[in-house]
Amino acid sequence: MTKTPWLTPPRLTAAAAALLVLLALPPLRQALEAGMTTHMLVQYPLLAMCGAMLAHALPPRWRALCDRWNGYGVSGLLAAALVLAVLMIPRVLDLALVDARVEAAKWLALLLCGAALRLSWRPAGLLVQGFFLGNILPMTVVAGHLFQDTPVRLCNAYLLDDQVRLGRGLVWIAAAVAAVWFALVIRALVQREAQAGVANPTA
Repeated sequence: MTKTPWLTPPRLTAAAAALLVLLALPPLRQALEAGMTTHMLVQYPLLAMCGAMLAHALPPRWRALCDRWNGYGVSGLLAAALVLAVLMIPRVLDLALVDARVEAAKWLALLLCGAALRLSWRPAGLLVQGFFLGNILPMTVVAGHLFQDTPVRLCNAYLLDDQVRLGRGLVWIAAAVAAVWFALVIRALVQREAQAGVANPTA
């Protein structure tokens, strides 16, 4: 008897919707946005994860439509890179706290960013993935050092100490992502060599 996968599209959609409702509740939303670090390093990834979950639950027909304009994941990763670059601007954090339109645009952008990453990462392959990370990770490190080293507050809504913590967090996250990706690349290359050896035992 074939077992039904636990992560079915309806369950993923329900889980993403439940998480979005939870994140939208004023107490939790205000708690996450009260700190610069939790705003960018907790709320941002959670919203992007919701977008990825919703994209994973898309019907095959909708995925095929997305694939038409997203050859090798280039369009999706480019869109994700642009979204992340804009949302790292300190002024955006400030505006999101006081302008409901900017807050709504931030949520929508992060959902789309997560969806784009989910739909684009595997089709991209190692080369395009490396190009994407080669642009995003240095930008993240530069932003992290800027947050740490600047003597003035870049966001009016947050204290300088929180800004420094965010900067350190961005640098460490960039380093961790780079290390994990390189480990996965080495693993993929080793597996490819092993498969090639099995396919050509007399070579």
